[in-house]
Amino acid sequence: MTVRPPEPHPSGSRPPAIPRDLVPRHVAIVMDGDGRWAKQRGLPRTEGHKVGESALLDVIMGAIELGIPYLSAYAFSTENWRRSPDEVRFLMGFNRDVIHRRRDLLNEMGVRIRWAGRRRRLWRSVISELEEAERMSAGNSVLTLQFCVNYGGRAEIADAAAAIAADVAAGKVRPDKVDEKLFARYLDEPEMPDVDLFVRSSGEHRTSNFLIWQAHYAELVFLDTLWPDFDRRHLWQACEIYASRDRRYGGAIPNSVGPGGDGVGPGGRRHGTPRDAPTVVPADNTAAHGA
Repeated sequence: MTVRPPEPHPSGSRPPAIPRDLVPRHVAIVMDGDGRWAKQRGLPRTEGHKVGESALLDVIMGAIELGIPYLSAYAFSTENWRRSPDEVRFLMGFNRDVIHRRRDLLNEMGVRIRWAGRRRRLWRSVISELEEAERMSAGNSVLTLQFCVNYGGRAEIADAAAAIAADVAAGKVRPDKVDEKLFARYLDEPEMPDVDLFVRSSGEHRTSNFLIWQAHYAELVFLDTLWPDFDRRHLWQACEIYASRDRRYGGAIPNSVGPGGDGVGPGGRRHGTPRDAPTVVPADNTAAHGA
């Protein structure tokens, strides 16, 4: 099958020239700000969700253009059940319809769809659409898109622990063999790599129980733009910030102390600081998904 290339951005913007080894392998996105975007315009919250669909599609295209192989989108959390019954009903139907409406285009672009989240309480029609999208896109390899629907990081860890406990009780697993590597195999999508870059729109600075096992060493980038106003250019901005970060995973490089003891390393770069980190420019009156 011929893979359909992403549509260009209307502005003509092209992805930044980030070195291949500095492009994040797995980007997780909290699509936040739909409600505030709608409120600013005197609209129902649901209108923000509707506009947010196009934002997600544009970000997916931007991820493909930049060469990001894995993308996770927080579509509906286990905590979202606390919202009003009317909004929950809307979100259930909306997520189902988005998957159905976009799956053919995503499949043509070579996107493989995976679903992470709990089955219980989720509408059967939503599960059906997610499973069909997984089935029809299983052979794709351009980008893996993980839809996190009825998902919570703590719930995922608790479910994994319960499954391990059941296997230990059944004699399938020895307790002394339980380690981080074995535990990870019991997560919803064990084939997904750890998160490199965690992005949240709308200006909120929290992770909201999203991929808390997988994002243990992720770089966090919080942008002020609300999700309906978000597009691939914001994703690229976040990736440029990521590429500027010094990722040490708990290690450290010995300081090269020069004259005056300024701690400046080779090339004039101070150890432990970003290399020419770009400034995050606050959005001008913009807003994004689910808050």
